[in-house]
Amino acid sequence: MTPLQTGKIDELKGGFEGEIVLPSDAAYGDARKIWNAMIDKRPAIIARCAATSDVVRSVNFAKENKLVLAIRGGGHNIAGSALCDGGIVIDLSRMKAASVDPKGRRVTVEGGALLADLDAATQAHGLAVPLGINSTTGVAGLTLGGGFGWLSRKLGLTIDNLVSAEVVTAAGKTVHASASDHADLFWALRGGGGNFGVVTRFEFQLHPVGPDVLSGLIVYPMSEAKSVLRQYREFAANASEELSVWTVLRLAPPLPFLPANVHGKGVVILALCHAGDPKKGEALIAPLRKFGKPVGEHVGVQPYVAWQKAFDPLLATGARNYWKSHNFTTLADGLFDAVIQYAGTLPSPQCEIFFGAIGGATARPAPDSAAYANRDAQFVMNVHGRWDNAADDTRCIGWARDFFKASTPFASRGVYVNFLTADETDRVSAAYGANYDRLAKVKRQYDPENLFRTNQNIRPA
Repeated sequence: MTPLQTGKIDELKGGFEGEIVLPSDAAYGDARKIWNAMIDKRPAIIARCAATSDVVRSVNFAKENKLVLAIRGGGHNIAGSALCDGGIVIDLSRMKAASVDPKGRRVTVEGGALLADLDAATQAHGLAVPLGINSTTGVAGLTLGGGFGWLSRKLGLTIDNLVSAEVVTAAGKTVHASASDHADLFWALRGGGGNFGVVTRFEFQLHPVGPDVLSGLIVYPMSEAKSVLRQYREFAANASEELSVWTVLRLAPPLPFLPANVHGKGVVILALCHAGDPKKGEALIAPLRKFGKPVGEHVGVQPYVAWQKAFDPLLATGARNYWKSHNFTTLADGLFDAVIQYAGTLPSPQCEIFFGAIGGATARPAPDSAAYANRDAQFVMNVHGRWDNAADDTRCIGWARDFFKASTPFASRGVYVNFLTADETDRVSAAYGANYDRLAKVKRQYDPENLFRTNQNIRPA
């Protein structure tokens, strides 16, 4: 970027309701920090927007001055798409308002809201949207990539519950996208990532959930992993759609319900959430306790919002993170062998491998009903590399990549776009399959110059 003249920056500030942060400002250091500490980029301007008009102003400023443009919602994306070097960041983190219509079962939420913001607003009425599993995740990034979590087997993906969106396009226009208005854009937004504009407001359908749910953890020793995983596979094949059970292999954190001699040892964790009547859920989860001899259990009825925050301490901001991910239609014995091998060589106490169970309602829409194409996925695996010191980068990244290769023969073709790292641009087409060509045409219509490209990019046809 050529040095911006003072007059141009003053022009941007004029009428800007939010705050313009520059490298010379005291707030700049904190303003450019995001969840993944491996991302160290230095934008020339951070535009902390307070209203849609600020977003329009920032988009037009980027175009007029030929600046690289990044969009920050929650700042949680593993690839660091929330930042750029030398350009402008449209920071939505101050736009978090949520408005609930309990009778109509709708919620409207701004593009900078976190899952915690949306859950708090909707659960006040005993309602929910299927979201992710970490309350500090941004609603925008999660939704635009598809979105799945504890409620998805029963209620579908986050995008399956999206009713409409307010979008600032590359032309600097604010449009309303829905099934009946800018329908092609609405189709692309549901899984196509941040390629098509800045979504400043989402409208979701709501469902009765909670406010209390049966949820928690059942923990088995790594020595029983093969047997537990096989039984988990059989259990998941016939599980109620109201019940989600995920499997995590890692070193046991020092959780109070685990014996001290288990802390730091390899374990297989069954993480569960039942989205219906807790009494019915108790009967459904009973078989999970008989997969072997558990070393600990913490299962009970608790507020849904509390369960949504349960994993936040393990995923706090500030660590170095590197992921690799596959989709699976089934879990093969050969995959279990690879998982157990690499779970036995975790390069840091924070690393883990998890299998998120989806299927159910997520599999019912047609693959071409939205940009998200991977409706055949029954499980999404994330190889979650996480550590604190830069000196460990090579070792930890190498471990994640090696296991990714070992598990590839058992994976399906698709991949969840929100789990792709910055070095996986070659897998973007795999995230969309047969939908990619249509996405490229919608991109040409709404962003022909590829202004929105600091993402898992879909180039204009």
